[in-house]
Amino acid sequence: MAKKEKMEAMFDSIAADYDSLNHIMSMNVDKLWRRRAANLIKQHCAEKGASKGATAEVEVEVLDLACGTGDFAIEMGQNLDQNCHITGLDLSEGMLKVMREKVAKAGLEGRIETQKGEGESLPFPDGSFDVVSISFGIRNFEDRPQSLREALRVLKKGGIIVILELSVPTNPLIRWCYNVYFTKIMPVLGGKISGDRAAYNYLPASVLAFPGKTEWMATMESCGFSNVTHKALSLGICRLYTGTKSSHAPDTRP
Repeated sequence: MAKKEKMEAMFDSIAADYDSLNHIMSMNVDKLWRRRAANLIKQHCAEKGASKGATAEVEVEVLDLACGTGDFAIEMGQNLDQNCHITGLDLSEGMLKVMREKVAKAGLEGRIETQKGEGESLPFPDGSFDVVSISFGIRNFEDRPQSLREALRVLKKGGIIVILELSVPTNPLIRWCYNVYFTKIMPVLGGKISGDRAAYNYLPASVLAFPGKTEWMATMESCGFSNVTHKALSLGICRLYTGTKSSHAPDTRP
């Protein structure tokens, strides 16, 4: 079975328990991380509106890649202006099904839509979005540089990418505690609740295998993003990366 098919099957299998496990295992800190990223996007959208004039009604299009069960898309939908439209794309239909139920419950059906697809081959025209976000999903892409190039392609000039991803803390003591919890306790807890121990063995392994901040920022730059920035959140357990599609970037349309 190809990696994409394995990822799809794995996330389909844990979709029903994914949210509760995320919040339990992060002690709800993941909600604060998403809010921090959503506020950054809100600031970008406000600046975009200001550049168009105080009275302008500026439509903002956001693409939430690897949207999962929609926590980040809903966070944006509830906190960004009404003229913001969000498209959530994910490989797993099981995760999207949960997301659609949550979007309906939140009363955001008119502002958030879902689509099944792959991050390495986006089904959107060049320059379609003002913002591309990826919340705790970039590490699962089979070809990360290609997914970044695709994100750059579908961004408008001056648009931004915002990436939240788990990481390994640099402080030795914190890192030791983190590794014990993440590699010993979490797989047992996640496996017991979800019934899929393999999935919760994979998830910490994927975080440990993800590039460090310097390497990942260099990858973003090599894929065409400018003004790449990084912030460590919660002592480096999570990292927030941003990058911009330069207004001088070449047009990739044929």
